[in-house]
Amino acid sequence: MDIVYKQNQNVFNYRVVAVWIEQDHILLHKQVEDSYWSLPGGRVAMGEASQESLKREMQEELGIDIHVKQLIMVNENFFPYKEWDFHEIGFYYKVKSTDRAIFQKDAFHGLEGDRLLYKWIPIENLSEVQVYPQEVKDMLAHQPNETMHIVSKK
Repeated sequence: MDIVYKQNQNVFNYRVVAVWIEQDHILLHKQVEDSYWSLPGGRVAMGEASQESLKREMQEELGIDIHVKQLIMVNENFFPYKEWDFHEIGFYYKVKSTDRAIFQKDAFHGLEGDRLLYKWIPIENLSEVQVYPQEVKDMLAHQPNETMHIVSKK
């Protein structure tokens, strides 16, 4: 059971996020109908540690085994999406994988169908791409050595 709570028009969501950098590119994904990108990940399941949730999500979505390196950001994210007002707690982990087959130049769909589109974006081109939460761009530009805590309000 995912840790998500809905009441009226409000949603609380506990999410884990992969910050996956390969060859100066970062993996982003988006809902096909959306105009903006975000970092891939998913919801934490009840009774599951956040690192294990991230490994599970990447296996489910991409069929990839990852190594979770370190927690680099905790984000309290408040944002509207469709008819919902979200309050999301996100744990952002730096990850790696020995599977290089996933590194492609073109956008691609994951294992869960055509709903999500994935793409490796050159980090130097991130200023040209709409990414949410917007603080992700700052985090990637500075590559912190310690865990950051940010609050995002859109």
